[in-house]
Amino acid sequence: MRRIRYYVTFITATAVAAAIFVWPSAGSAQAFPATPKQNVLTYLRSISGNHIVSGQHNKEPASAPGQYTQQVKDVTGQYPGLWGGDLMFNAADVANRQRVVDQAKTEWANGSLAALTWHVCPPTGGSACAFEGGVKSTVPAAQFSQIVTDGSALNTAWKRRLDEVVPYLQQLKSAGVPVLFRPLHEMNESWNWWGNRPGANGSARLYQITHDYLARTKGLDNLIWVWNVQDNPAGGWSNYYPGDQYVDVVSLDVWYKNYPSSADYQQMRSIAGTKPMALAEMGKVPTASLLDNQPQWAWFMMWSEQLRGNNTNAEIQTAYFLPRVLNQGEIALP
Repeated sequence: MRRIRYYVTFITATAVAAAIFVWPSAGSAQAFPATPKQNVLTYLRSISGNHIVSGQHNKEPASAPGQYTQQVKDVTGQYPGLWGGDLMFNAADVANRQRVVDQAKTEWANGSLAALTWHVCPPTGGSACAFEGGVKSTVPAAQFSQIVTDGSALNTAWKRRLDEVVPYLQQLKSAGVPVLFRPLHEMNESWNWWGNRPGANGSARLYQITHDYLARTKGLDNLIWVWNVQDNPAGGWSNYYPGDQYVDVVSLDVWYKNYPSSADYQQMRSIAGTKPMALAEMGKVPTASLLDNQPQWAWFMMWSEQLRGNNTNAEIQTAYFLPRVLNQGEIALP
């Protein structure tokens, strides 16, 4: 049930005495118990078409995995309905993965959904890497072919890379926390080593291998598999789709423009079918017009520094108090 909103006046670091809607104290938010992933999927389907969960990503450093979520609270008086984190790539952040997992547990206990992205280093190198030349690099076609060939040395190396995060994902399973897991994101883009390889033996095949290894071999049945592309105007996004049996949610990152076009929305709907769909990365907070015209999005997630770097406080406040938007404390799982 949605709580009654009250007018109050408060001061942020960059706004003076702005009158906005806020909730009663955060302590009144409903905590989530241990929950199977199907309950989250049922909930996302139930709100699609009428409501959307607010979300905020938290990028590096992994030692401060809630810093951007706190900025939402500073500006709006609300916590987002979805917390986003990253399993990271550089050595310092890889060493702090436990903090990311602990934050996911905390956010779930406080009544927010938990999402994880992974800017993963290629299996042709070490467990940690730089962004430039590591996550953002090109793996030669011959090597990529080996990565997606079962039993090859690079395929085994990829599974060992996955093994590095299994203990952390297992902790979340043991705690009863279902995770919106978005691996190999923006697979229709060429900036990352895993992307821009359409077709059956390309990026989608690597996603299938990743899914089968973590969900079946390792038994991580708490992972909600979020497939993702960017709003590349070249289109053809379905050429990267791994198949319905591998995907729970389809999602779009919006970077080529501020908001998805009607054609973008329809392209995603044609891929999603009856599955929930989401705006997994955005630089601009959604508007009432966007959500009215594209009502099937189940959540949006603002990208870290873009929250305040690309939006005014007034825009953020307006977005968080749109009638469709559900913040922490407003999500009622079945």
